[in-house]
Amino acid sequence: MNFEQLAALADEEIRELSEELPEALAGVLPRIAILLEHFPAQERLCEGIDPDQLGLFEGVGAEDPAHHQVPRIVIWLGNLWEMSNRDEEAFREEVRVTFLHELGHYIGFGEEDLEERDLG
Repeated sequence: MNFEQLAALADEEIRELSEELPEALAGVLPRIAILLEHFPAQERLCEGIDPDQLGLFEGVGAEDPAHHQVPRIVIWLGNLWEMSNRDEEAFREEVRVTFLHELGHYIGFGEEDLEERDLG
């Protein structure tokens, strides 16, 4: 499946998930940039990003709403596609989990908190 097809599936999954979120959490989504990329770029790898990484939260979290930097969630669709063994249903589920994981970082959850919620 090419990147455009993966991006369309991921966009649809994130949109559906966003409609299912509690209102308080869905209300923060307009403040976050969501970037769908194929794989981490070479410059990301030089910054220490693992080539197999699935997603990343960048910026300040919800606890600092006065900060002017726009927080970003980056999701690497090629890695998710490979991790899901090129299965569309598994890919959609991995998009959901990865998006919720990175959104959890935005609202202040650490890795342990996310593991407890099966979002590790």
